Amino acid sequence: MSIETHFSIPFIAAHALREKQIQQNYRPIIAVHKWFARRPGTLFRGLLLSEFGGKPIEASYYETHCFDGVTIADPFMGGGTPLLEANRLGCHVIGTDINPMATWIVREEIDSIDLMAYASASTALLGHLQQEIGAFYKTRCPITGRADADVKYFLWVKQSTCGACHERFDLFPSYVLAEDVRHTSYVLVCPVCGDLNEVGDPNAPGHCNCGKELAVDGPVARSKCACPHCGHVNASPFHGDGPPEHRLFAMEYYNPELKGRPGRLFKKPDAADLERVADALARWHALVPTYVPEDAIPAGDESSRLHRWGYQHFRELFNPRQLLALEISARFIAQVADQRVRRALATNFSDLLRYQNMLCRYDTMALKSLDVFSIHGFPVSYVQVESNILGLRNGSAAPVGSGGWINIIDKYTKAKRYCGAPFEVFVQGKKKLNLPIRGEWIGDASTEYPNAPLRRIDVRCGSGTDLSLPPGSLDAVFTDPPYFGMVQYGELMHFCYVWLRKLMGSTFPGLEQETTRHTQELTGNNTAERDLAHFAQGLAQVYGRMAAALKPGAPLVFTYHHNRQGAYCAVGAAILDAGLNCSASLPCPAEMGGSIHIHGTGSSIVDTVFVCRDSGNTPRTWLFEDASGLERVVTRDLAELRVAGMKPTAGDIRCIAWGHLTRMAVWKLRPVWEPAVSMEQKLSRVRDAMDSIGTIDHLRNALVSAPAIAPEFAPGSLFASGNPTEMLDAVAF
Repeated sequence: MSIETHFSIPFIAAHALREKQIQQNYRPIIAVHKWFARRPGTLFRGLLLSEFGGKPIEASYYETHCFDGVTIADPFMGGGTPLLEANRLGCHVIGTDINPMATWIVREEIDSIDLMAYASASTALLGHLQQEIGAFYKTRCPITGRADADVKYFLWVKQSTCGACHERFDLFPSYVLAEDVRHTSYVLVCPVCGDLNEVGDPNAPGHCNCGKELAVDGPVARSKCACPHCGHVNASPFHGDGPPEHRLFAMEYYNPELKGRPGRLFKKPDAADLERVADALARWHALVPTYVPEDAIPAGDESSRLHRWGYQHFRELFNPRQLLALEISARFIAQVADQRVRRALATNFSDLLRYQNMLCRYDTMALKSLDVFSIHGFPVSYVQVESNILGLRNGSAAPVGSGGWINIIDKYTKAKRYCGAPFEVFVQGKKKLNLPIRGEWIGDASTEYPNAPLRRIDVRCGSGTDLSLPPGSLDAVFTDPPYFGMVQYGELMHFCYVWLRKLMGSTFPGLEQETTRHTQELTGNNTAERDLAHFAQGLAQVYGRMAAALKPGAPLVFTYHHNRQGAYCAVGAAILDAGLNCSASLPCPAEMGGSIHIHGTGSSIVDTVFVCRDSGNTPRTWLFEDASGLERVVTRDLAELRVAGMKPTAGDIRCIAWGHLTRMAVWKLRPVWEPAVSMEQKLSRVRDAMDSIGTIDHLRNALVSAPAIAPEFAPGSLFASGNPTEMLDAVAF
C-alpha cells in the first residue's frame, strides 16, 4: 500500500489551502465551466502520486510522472477533478455522472482544441456583438462628458404596487450602493429623488441635494414594506400574477480618461440611458427568437423559491436586453462551421448565463457581480445587477469587471493552454512561482510529445449504479461523491442546460436527455422524496460495483464531509456493503472558508479522505477503541493541519472526528455485517457502533479540559501520517 505510507497531511494540506484561495490560479482548467464544490486538484495529485509514485509525496510532487497502463475510475465525476489529475499523470480514465452537464463539462475540459481557430471565432463573435448591440452598453460620463464610456454594471431594484393606493414603489432593503472598502466613501441612494450621494460616515449620512435626509436602511424589512405614497404596509409577495418588475436606478461605468482617479465611477441613469433601455426592449420585441428556451421551471427544492416570486419560465429570469444579447450570441455560434470550436463557444455561452440574468446580486463591498450560483442556489434579492455582456478591458488589455464575453473567453483560453502545459505553484519564501511539469498534459495525446503512449478516456453520462466494468480492471477509484442534502446539482444545472440544448440541438451528442434532473440523483431532496436511506443505498450500489472491478488490494478513495452524523452513517454502510475495510481517514482542507455558501454557517472546510480496500495493512497507531483513542488521533490531525498553516474550527474538528469514528465503526462491524437487512437498520447499526466508541461531546469535553490544547486546540505531539516507523507496526485486514 502506498497512500497509507507516502501521503503527508501537512504537505498536501498546505498546498490545498493555498489552492482554494485562488483555485483558478492553481488549476486554470476549472474555468472551462462552472461546477460546484470542486475539490483541490493538489489533493488528488497528492493521492495519486502517493499510491503509484513509489516515494513519499514530498519527494515526488514536483516531478514528471507517466503511469502508463494504470486505469482509474470516478463514478461521481462532477467537474472532473480526479479524472483530470489522473489523465494528466498518464492514466487511462473512466468517468460517469448522472448529470449530462457534468459529462459535457468534463469532455470539454479534456478534449483538445485548436486555440488559434478558437481565438479567431471568439474575436469575430466579439466584433459582431459590438456592432449589433454595443451601443446599449455605453453611457455619457458626467465628469468628462465622454459620450461612449463603457458601462460595467447596471443596478436594478424590484418594484411593487401598493395594495391601497395602487402606486408603484421601490423595494430597497438598503440604500447603500457601495461601501468604503474599495471605493473612497459610502454611496447612498436618495429615497426621494434617486440621486447618488458620496457619504463619509453612514451613521451620519446627512442630506441629499434635494433636501431629503439620507438613510442606510431601506423600507423593506421582514418581507414587509410601507408604501412611500400612502404609508400602507404591504406584505410579500411583492408581485402580481407574473414575475416582479425592476427599475434601473444606478450604473457603474469605466472611463479610461479618468485612469488614476481613486474609487469607482457611479451615476444615476440619465434620459439617454433610459432611452437605451427602451430601444433594447423595442429591438427585442421586434425579434422572433430562435434560441431562447420556452421551458417551464420545474418544481424543486431550489426552484420553489423562483415560483414563490412568480417566475414560471426560465426566460423570465432575464431582462429584455439580456435576452436580446443572448439570442444574437447564440445565432452567431450556431453558424460556426468548426464543430469543436462551436462546442467550445456553446460551453462559454452556457457559463456566461450565470452572470447574465436578473438573479445576480451586486456586492456592495467588493463592488462586483455575484453570479447566480454564488450561494449554490437560486437567490432572489430586491436589488439585482446586470453585467455588460461584451465585457471591457482597461488600457493594459486586462478585463475590467466580470460577467462578460471577454472574461469568459480569457478564462477558457487560459484553461486550455494549461492542458498542454500544466504547472504546479511552488512557494519559495513569500514568492509563488509557476513551476512547469514538462512531460505531463491533459488529453488523450500531445502534439509536443508525439511518441508518448495514448491515454484512453471513457466519459459517460449515466448512473454509477449501472456502471458495469470487468472484474480486476481497475487499479484504483478516486472520487468525490455527492454531499447528501447540500447542493441540488440537477436543479441548478438545468438553468444552463435548457439554453445549451436549445443552442446545439437535442440530437447533438451529449444533449439527448431532456433534463439534468434525475430521480436517482444522490442528493437529499424533499420535493423528490429522496431521503438518507435512498442516498446510502445508491452510494452502496456504486461502491459495490467499483469494488467488484478493483484489482485485489487496490484502493477506493473518496473525499467527504458533512454537518450531520447521519450522512457519515450512510458512508459507513456503503463501505461495508461493498465488502471493503477502511485503512485510512485523512483530513485535508477542501473548501475556502470565505466561500459565500458556507461563510458564517459553522460548516467545516475539511474533508476526510477515506481510503478503502478489500485487504491490506493499516498502522496500529491509527486504530482506537474508545473516546481517549479518538482524542489521540484527532489531536494528531489537528497538529498536522496547524503545521500546514490551518486554524481548525469547531466544525472542522467535528468532521474530522466523525471521519475517524466512521472508519473505526467499519472495522468493528465488518466481521458481523449483514448486507441483507434494510438500509434503515444498517444506518442505525453504524450510528450505534460510532457512539459506542466515542461521541463528539466526549471529544469536545476532552479537548476543552486538556490544558495542553485548550482553549484553541493547540497541537500535541507532532508526527507525519506518512512516518514509515508507524507502518512497521501494522495491522493486516
